[in-house]
Amino acid sequence: MRTRFTEIFGVEHPIVQGGMMWVGRAELVAAVAEAGALGFITALTQPTPEDLVREIERARELTDKPFGVNLTILPSINPPPYAEYRQAIIDSGVKIVETAGFNPADHLPHFKDAGIKVIHKCTSVRHAVKAERIGVDAVSIDGFECAGHPGEDDVPGLILIPAATSKLGIPVIASGGIADSRGLVAALALGADGVNMGTRFMCTVESPVAHEVKEQIVRNTELDTKLIFRTLRNTARVATNAVSEEVVEIESRGAEFGDIAHLVAGARGRKVFEDGDLDAGIWTAGQSQGLIHDIPTVGELVDRMVTEAEAVITGRLNDIAGADRTVRA
Repeated sequence: MRTRFTEIFGVEHPIVQGGMMWVGRAELVAAVAEAGALGFITALTQPTPEDLVREIERARELTDKPFGVNLTILPSINPPPYAEYRQAIIDSGVKIVETAGFNPADHLPHFKDAGIKVIHKCTSVRHAVKAERIGVDAVSIDGFECAGHPGEDDVPGLILIPAATSKLGIPVIASGGIADSRGLVAALALGADGVNMGTRFMCTVESPVAHEVKEQIVRNTELDTKLIFRTLRNTARVATNAVSEEVVEIESRGAEFGDIAHLVAGARGRKVFEDGDLDAGIWTAGQSQGLIHDIPTVGELVDRMVTEAEAVITGRLNDIAGADRTVRA
């Protein structure tokens, strides 16, 4: 399946595994690359820029196909050394970067001078238009269904994707609520040039999260997420568990971040992924859980998506178009 995205970024299939904290590690990213899709190492999962360099080297030992690095820029009391992480990416010779969070304008000239293509993750059309204006090569547009931060506009993908593609000249990657071939075909029909999946890739054999997390994703339905930080205007979609339910309950009574900080600490979420203790902290998951029913290898997942997508396009959709032509004749 060739699209503008596959041509520009040099991958076989229009499928992306975006950066995920604690999840975007070498073994998953390399498996995605070997399957012909585009995977991203999550820079800030690595404790230091030097560790990031080693993780990139580890991925290169596992694949010689293209992969990228995600650099998420967020407000923090003690911000990480973003410039040093950026330089580690450049020095490692990585040629594709996914930026997310704040406007990447300060980082873009450095990446461009190094010949790096940049995909910026957005949650609204206005932010996507601005990203194109400052020179990114593609945008990944996150609908309300997505895991993590969906923004504050609450616009689902069925509206957001065509709204974005009608305004942009650069490739658009559809993200949020996509877990199978039907989502891929739908995104292409809505004008996107590819799809991004997080929760679906998290639930694969090569994903570095605990097996208990993967099994819970399979058990969960599209109803098993919670929106936290709504009252703080920093909405995040996470899996339903004892901790996320407590956060929502505290927020319902009126809360400042300090009232819930002990519940949402990143170290607690990391414990979920590493130890499999599902109630140790909050952990991100999207509504696409309702479409996930197994734990395949990455290769099996990508091959299945592409094969079934082609079957939908040449089969069911072609039959519908043929029936319409017959009726009109």
